Amino acid sequence: MRWYFALAACIIAAAFTESPAQGLDWRTDFEKSGGKSSPDFAATMSYARRLEKASPWIRVTDFGTTPQGRRLPLIIVSKDRVFTPDRARASGKPVVLVQSGIHAGEIDGKDASLMLLREIAVTKSLAHLADGVTLLIMPIFNLDGHERRSPTNRINQNGPDIQGWRTTAQNLNLNRDYIKADAPEMRAWLRCYNVWQPELLIDCHVTDGIDFQYNLTYSMELFENCPPSVVAWQKGLREAFVRGMAALGDPVCPYVFPREDLDLSKGLLNYAAPPRFSTGYAAVRNRAAVLVETHMLKPYATRVTSTYRLLVEILGHIHADPSALRRAIDEADRETIRLFSSPRDSAWFPVDFQQTEFTRPIDFLGYQSAIRTSDISGGTYVQWDRNAPMKVTVPFFDEVTPTRRVRTPRAYMIPQEWSDVIVVLQAHGLHMTRLSREQRLPVAGTVFSKPKWREQPYEGRHTVRATSSTRLDTVTYPAGTWIVRLDQPGARVAVHLLEPDAPDSFLGWGFFNTIFEQKEYFESYVMEGVARDMLAADSALRTEFSAKVASDSLFAKNPRARLNFFYERSPWYDSKLNVYPVGRVFDPSALKAIEDPVRRR
Repeated sequence: MRWYFALAACIIAAAFTESPAQGLDWRTDFEKSGGKSSPDFAATMSYARRLEKASPWIRVTDFGTTPQGRRLPLIIVSKDRVFTPDRARASGKPVVLVQSGIHAGEIDGKDASLMLLREIAVTKSLAHLADGVTLLIMPIFNLDGHERRSPTNRINQNGPDIQGWRTTAQNLNLNRDYIKADAPEMRAWLRCYNVWQPELLIDCHVTDGIDFQYNLTYSMELFENCPPSVVAWQKGLREAFVRGMAALGDPVCPYVFPREDLDLSKGLLNYAAPPRFSTGYAAVRNRAAVLVETHMLKPYATRVTSTYRLLVEILGHIHADPSALRRAIDEADRETIRLFSSPRDSAWFPVDFQQTEFTRPIDFLGYQSAIRTSDISGGTYVQWDRNAPMKVTVPFFDEVTPTRRVRTPRAYMIPQEWSDVIVVLQAHGLHMTRLSREQRLPVAGTVFSKPKWREQPYEGRHTVRATSSTRLDTVTYPAGTWIVRLDQPGARVAVHLLEPDAPDSFLGWGFFNTIFEQKEYFESYVMEGVARDMLAADSALRTEFSAKVASDSLFAKNPRARLNFFYERSPWYDSKLNVYPVGRVFDPSALKAIEDPVRRR
């Protein structure tokens, strides 16, 4: 802990240094409490306003409103005093977004960010970190949850003494909401993200799970779910901050999960985050992201200090070559447009991933542990001995491979009646057009069978999985039908939302649940006559029905099922039941035939 107290002393000394604010006491509420407390919203914003008043480099604004009516704070830091997105883009400097409190009990990043802002803009001991970037600070993302304050909100966490709540006032977990965007807070975040287009997102959390020596773990998307140029830049960043944190005596480790909770020797797992999560979402937006996960059992002061150190290391790496980050992002956008504009007859895009069985050894700083039998629960639990630190070499499962690929079209056709879907696509900043007149187009459609819903709601939705099959068709689309072309930087987002087999698709999240509901039914006495007429008129149908009766005993014993066999093949059956309303256009000449599209955002 000696390094922590030394750093704390330096920070506090700097806080009293003469500055444009006449040498006032610039300690944060966190520092004044001895590292035990985190301020409420009012106190947080009071300090932010003091920073703004003291420095022309800081502008305090907001980016939206919570369901309970609070304004979501955004702090902009720019040495060039460029406080609008357009001017920031014109400056040529990358934009870095640091957000905290998406889970409001996990608030380490807020207090670390306030100290960082002070050192950049007031004491100027870290002023160089703002040379090559425009810095955005969201000190509290889940603001309503932040104000649901209690000392008993997080049973597993060691401080601060009063904590916020994990979810929003609507009980939504914002870190499951990036792609489906149900929460008002997330819609506001997306508007902010779209206009500022930050090249790097740093998302600050606190992790539960196994105990170990590290104060902080991290995660980045380094697999096929992220564009190659962004992966390459992130690997360079990782190498730099891992080395820098180790030199500070504060080593960090990848954010990992044990393959078996009670036995580390079975190995640690890495994973590719789907776009419902922050890092997975940034990846499909062709952007870099770092997930920061301090460890719940470390003292709050230690966790905040480690977060502060990592932020300094990351910004220091960007400072060394700010243009490298911009180049990586620009290349990713160009490559995405090229990828989805080229012939797609033989290329398939990955939408789901899992670990392989490949491992490499990794040195892990853990604690000696023992398995105990509980006389309370009757089960077993693990007990770590923090007085017995150890370094252990364990298998690391960090190779991830696609488990599902989809053949992507040139464009998707979305009937205008699915307005909830359109609103979400617009929230993600996707460029869209509309048919100005009725158009008949060749499309690939999708038909579902065996739908299965999650029994309990998940994030306010009944998610569904279904077996899908593709059929080619020619569909007449009316004027007003929406078109999402994939020759745009946001193509990856569109694919994840509109390909029904993607884990975070609209279909999977339940946006299209009504297509599985049958609304018209037959009366048996009516269907009897229809079935007899169908059998008399179609010998092939007679053969098919006889074979079904002979081979399927359950079917043969079920009168309703036998009549339904004919109903499904009759002209009275609902042609839209179990049919995906979104069409996929593969033929580029079909899109060229569309006249006078109305451009939309």
